[in-house]
Order: sequence, then structure tokens, then C-alpha cells
Amino acid sequence: MSHTQSPYRAALFDMDGTLVDNSEVHVRAFELFCNRYRVSDWREKLNRAFGMGSDDIMRMLLPEAVIEQKGLKALGDEKEEIYREIYAPEIRPVAGLVALLELLNRSGIRCAVGSSGCRDNVEFVLDKCNIGTFFEARISGDMVTRCKPEPEIYITAAKALGVKIEECIIFEDAKAGFEAAKRAGAGLIVGISTTLKKEEIEAENLADIVVEDFTEIDTISKLRK
Repeated sequence: MSHTQSPYRAALFDMDGTLVDNSEVHVRAFELFCNRYRVSDWREKLNRAFGMGSDDIMRMLLPEAVIEQKGLKALGDEKEEIYREIYAPEIRPVAGLVALLELLNRSGIRCAVGSSGCRDNVEFVLDKCNIGTFFEARISGDMVTRCKPEPEIYITAAKALGVKIEECIIFEDAKAGFEAAKRAGAGLIVGISTTLKKEEIEAENLADIVVEDFTEIDTISKLRK
């Protein structure tokens, strides 16, 4: 394996909106889920919740009485089962992702997933997209105490790879994730404009580099501030 001159030793990838452009699938799943519980004002609340952990999202969307009756875990599991069922037939990785993972691998840059999503969803995406072999560590929201925008997921992922967080590139798409990456102390933050518009990411200075998809990163030299 040839090693690059890159100052970075690892790449940490968010999952939803980063490995797969699935924000709209989650919205469809939430629509079906919220209809079951006769919740009508969920859409605006969900827009503010992208990137957060399941428990936090459920608290934002559902009446307290439903949460007390069903429990946060059961509600989260129910929604994610809907998501996986409707997404399985159409899932595919973001354009250029596999080529980027191969490039990172050839360059000696190790990869991990750092997602607020549950473990079942992480395994589902990696399996269905056939990219699991690229990721040495997989940190999901149910493995940490506090999900994004707290930095714990990314700090945990860096530790799992045995690297310093400042030696890591973080790939993200959502505001909660960008904040987590900054608070963690990432060496480089790459924004992908699946969930937010490129202009918005740039205007708010959420990332060091912004791309439409991964086809724009065809050499390691492009992963620099």
C-alpha cells in the first residue's frame, strides 16, 4: 500500500446524507410513522432535527403521552424498520463514494463511520452498498452517550482507529454533524451538499471544502484546506 503525503491518517464518514443520499427516504419513513400516531406538525420539526440521535428526534416530534406509553427505543426501532423496508429496493451509494474509498485505501488513509443512526441502519447501508470492507470502525448513535451536535461520536471513532482527531478528515452533510466535527477538532471538514445547498454550507462556513458529490475528489491532493 503506497502512502500519501497527506497530513491526514484517517477519514471519518457520517452516514445519512453522506454515504447515501437518503434524507428524502427518512422523510418518507417519518411521514408513514407520524401518520400512525396522528402527528401532523412533524415536517418543520424534522427539518431542525436532521443529524441528531433517534431519542432527541422522537422527543421533538411526538407527544409525551405516546413516548411514555411506547418508550423511546421501541418508537425508534419502529420508525427505522419502516425506513429500511422502503429504502432497500432503491439504495445506492453517493456518486463517487466507492472510488473515493478505494483512493483513501490506496493512500493508507483508514476509514470509520461516525453516525447518529442506530447500529442496524449502519450495517444495513454498508451491507446493501457493499462497502463494509472499507470501514475498520463503525460508531453508531446507540454506542455513545450523546449524539451530534455533541462531538462524542467522532472522538470515539478516532480513538477506535488509534489516531488523533486532528489527523482526521470528517465528511458531513448536516448542521448537527458539522458542529460535532468542529467541536471534536477535526483536521479537515468536507461538506457534501445533499441535505443543505452548497451555497448555504459555504455562506455559514460550516466546512473547509464543499462538494456536490464525491466525483469531485479524484486525487488526495484535493483534500486540503
